[in-house]
Amino acid sequence: MNPSFPRAVARIDLAAITHNAETLRARAGVELMAVLKADAYGHGLIPVARAAIAGGATWLGTALLQEAIALRNAGLTEVRIMAWLTPPGDQYLEAIELDIDLSASSVEAVEEISAIAAIAGRPARVHLEVDTGMTRGGALGAWPEVVAAAAEQVTVGNLVLAGVWSHFARADEPGHPANEAQRNSFEEALTVVKEAGLKPEVRHLSNSAATLVDPNARYDLVRTGIALYGLSPDPRTLGNASKFDLRPAMTLTARLLLVKQVPAGVAVSYGGTSITKRATRVGVVPMGYADGVPRHGSNALAVNFGGKTVSVLGRICMDQFVIDLGPDSTAQAGDEVTLFGGEGPSVDAWAAASGTINYEIVTRLSPRVLREYL
Repeated sequence: MNPSFPRAVARIDLAAITHNAETLRARAGVELMAVLKADAYGHGLIPVARAAIAGGATWLGTALLQEAIALRNAGLTEVRIMAWLTPPGDQYLEAIELDIDLSASSVEAVEEISAIAAIAGRPARVHLEVDTGMTRGGALGAWPEVVAAAAEQVTVGNLVLAGVWSHFARADEPGHPANEAQRNSFEEALTVVKEAGLKPEVRHLSNSAATLVDPNARYDLVRTGIALYGLSPDPRTLGNASKFDLRPAMTLTARLLLVKQVPAGVAVSYGGTSITKRATRVGVVPMGYADGVPRHGSNALAVNFGGKTVSVLGRICMDQFVIDLGPDSTAQAGDEVTLFGGEGPSVDAWAAASGTINYEIVTRLSPRVLREYL
């Protein structure tokens, strides 16, 4: 691929990331963790981390330990880094040596991390996760035992209790009784910690949605993922991101591979699911589901060309799809099309047309799509 004339580009506005971090930090009034899992939601791990730090993030969060290690190895030493999806046998020794915070949800995890810390000769920084109603990660009935195991390891010097945390299941539904129930459950879990003689450095419960709408759940630290990228956790229930002064950071573009005239009444793409209603000019966009364009958006998505919204015709293929440029179009091969962001449809519009959520639209972009940082 000629880098000066790329096939497809996701342009990332780092100033928007910095602005969003500043906005979220000010709204929360507590420390901000920039959640950078899944290659910073498809936006690029290291550049986004630096932009978020510039906006006031004092913590970086990743799901995978490998991502956290990459952040430290990139020289990001001025912030705390936490990884929470670490199966048994993960790279705990390297994490402890790089001063990366870990999460534990079971007695077994506490004991394994503590044993590695003893080998490392320095305590591991651990956040105990409690299940307050998500019924996913976190300790549930065994919470007192997990806390007791952690207290024992703190006493012998193998652990530092860096945090206690949990995760909302329905924070994007303001006023839902499940949210209050989870806050109450979190308070009960904190009482168990206090009674064990432990004091965590930070308590954290809020995701992006709770950060935006639930002041009672912010505690010492908020974890913002989708909002950091200028997208609403749920446009239907919370409103668009602009309501919260958040700016979308990604614009996805591609160059037309081919433009041609076609008659009325011809079938387009696999299965003939679209039939041209008139003679028109069509363009072939050299992107497909292997790049992250959702196949469920076949015959439903729209893109922007020349300041106008044009429709996708037929099924989206692995590497390409067809758009209806209109009978009077002057488009040529090599012209740029905006798939979403900028002057194109919003990420939210693409998500709605594809029957999914904005999180999936941005995180599914493959490494085949060049990232360009503004």
